[in-house]
Amino acid sequence: MHDWTSLSHVQWDCKYHVVFVPKYREKKLYGKFRSRVGEILRDLCCQRGVE
Repeated sequence: MHDWTSLSHVQWDCKYHVVFVPKYREKKLYGKFRSRVGEILRDLCCQRGVE
């Protein structure tokens, strides 16, 4: 079942897709922070109740 939000004239089901793209795609920088950024984003999603 969808979690539809509605007003008198419209219904919607919002979804978000987050993509992390560092300004400079250096492998050493990206590889080093990739797991940490993933942890932070997962924690934020859990705090907000987002799947």
